[in-house]
Amino acid sequence: METRSATPSRVSLIFTRRARCAGEFLLSDQPSFQPSTKVIHSNRSYEKQSNSILFPIHQTATYIHESVGVTKGYGYSRGANPTVNALEQAISAIEGTAHALCFRSGMAAISTLCFALLKAGDHVILSEVIYGGTIRLFHQVIRNFGIEFDYVDTAKPEAVATAMKPNTKLIFVETPANPTMRLTDIAAIAEVAHKQPGVLLAVDNTFMTPVLQNCLDLGADISMLSTTKYIDGHNATIGGSLATHDEAITERLRLVRKTIGTIQPPFDSWLALQGIKTLPARLEVHCRNAGVIAEWLEAHPLVAKVNYPGLKSFSQHELAKKQQKAFGGMMSFELKATTEQALAFMNALKLCTCAESLGSVETLITNPATASHCDLSDETRDRLGISSGLIRLSVGLEDPKDLIADFEQAFAAIFGAKA
Repeated sequence: METRSATPSRVSLIFTRRARCAGEFLLSDQPSFQPSTKVIHSNRSYEKQSNSILFPIHQTATYIHESVGVTKGYGYSRGANPTVNALEQAISAIEGTAHALCFRSGMAAISTLCFALLKAGDHVILSEVIYGGTIRLFHQVIRNFGIEFDYVDTAKPEAVATAMKPNTKLIFVETPANPTMRLTDIAAIAEVAHKQPGVLLAVDNTFMTPVLQNCLDLGADISMLSTTKYIDGHNATIGGSLATHDEAITERLRLVRKTIGTIQPPFDSWLALQGIKTLPARLEVHCRNAGVIAEWLEAHPLVAKVNYPGLKSFSQHELAKKQQKAFGGMMSFELKATTEQALAFMNALKLCTCAESLGSVETLITNPATASHCDLSDETRDRLGISSGLIRLSVGLEDPKDLIADFEQAFAAIFGAKA
């Protein structure tokens, strides 16, 4: 294959006439790509029969053997599927790993992670502010297998170090935390974890994605994403992913996924594969819009507090600048109002949609106390800063002027002259 050397001013697209028709790039070219190019082109392959520009949906349960015991790498779709693999290649490109694995949901990814790496008698450290589904998994399922776990304020590395036990095997953190936006210093916690042999650090990076915060580069061992959110971006699929630089861990996760059947369906993978192509472009708008909305809310006389890492008033603003490339599209806030008034305010919104998800083109709003964290006691929620009136906001791609107008009419409807 004839090649030409790339210069710093030129992203080299080096391939033969045959490879150009197939849309294939040399692996050596891909590290020079920027994120917006990676999600479209890195590790990309076309269907060869027709040269369709979109990778096809391989909606099949099984595959023909070329001869007894000889396949093209696919035998049964519970183990692997070409369409799922195409999405995995796109995710691995932005994670910076050789491989990534996709699952039926974010919770399926976390469950597979636990089943693959933990056994009876092991100990896990969890962020004390974390997605309610993760809490439910550990309380209702994982503990039944004889696995211990403790919730720790992972924003304090010294607290994590104190919580470590001889049988600790996994530290699982979520940063920014859902829904308070509390941050964990990933590099600091990785240092704590790796002082004890055999301890792994996994990070739920759903709010940021690797485009805004590459937790593996910061020292984490495993990156987890709910691809339902920003990766898909259009509320069309349910999915999750895991990525790591450790090939042994990858193969263990692959084996357990195949065994318990948690692989993502091909159609969902195909839809997410279309969504990921616009991820960097969408995130740029999400971040810009969220900054405008956060500043407007903070200045409003009826808003008591805004939790958004991009605000200078946010207590961990400097850490956010250190480990995030931008501040994301997620925030939460509290009103100077009763819980009933806060919920009435949410119901009065017309453009913002009340729904249990995030990271989509539409602006979504929810009340964690009655949705994602409803399983927690009132006392626990209050201690963690998840009050009954806390409002979580996923800022979409609408014009901020229109979102602010929606907030203004809702304030006027509920608070009248005070607004």
